[in-house]
Amino acid sequence: MNTVRKNIVIVLAAFGIAGASLGVQAQTGAPAEGRHGYAVSKEQREAKRAEFRNMTPEQRQAKMAEFRAKRLEQRAARQAKLAETLKLTPAQQPVWQAFVASSAPLQKGERAGQRLSKEQRAALTAPQRMERHIALQKARTARMEARLSALNSLYAALTPEQRKIFDEQAQHRRGGRHHGGHGQMMRG
Repeated sequence: MNTVRKNIVIVLAAFGIAGASLGVQAQTGAPAEGRHGYAVSKEQREAKRAEFRNMTPEQRQAKMAEFRAKRLEQRAARQAKLAETLKLTPAQQPVWQAFVASSAPLQKGERAGQRLSKEQRAALTAPQRMERHIALQKARTARMEARLSALNSLYAALTPEQRKIFDEQAQHRRGGRHHGGHGQMMRG
């Protein structure tokens, strides 16, 4: 009698699994557009890469400048929306501006000293590479500490209601990023 029950349970479990897999296949049968509506196939991605490789250096620079401008525009729009949502008072504007300035990405000239050519990288010894890595990390830490100081000043100037809104926006911003959650608040 126990073997009959076991067999019935096994058969029912198998039917349940089969039914669930059919439901999953029905849901994933059509290609999804992706979380952000811009997911592309491997072939499309390779075609874009090939197109980029076939560009002249001037065309690449123009394309990258266009991309950077778009990112800065999106970033400014997010900041304006947050400032509007927070309903900042005139007294809070200076700390807001300091916070925005502290979270600005490095400009092209500021990054110039960080990049090395392939030849320069190849010429470095292992200890030199490690020293360089540590120096760059110290610079990043200094920028983050300056950002934290500006954030603390802003946070101290906000009312409890504004803090709640700010915290919600910051949590949404961190959780809403793709690629493993590497997004940072107010980063473009």
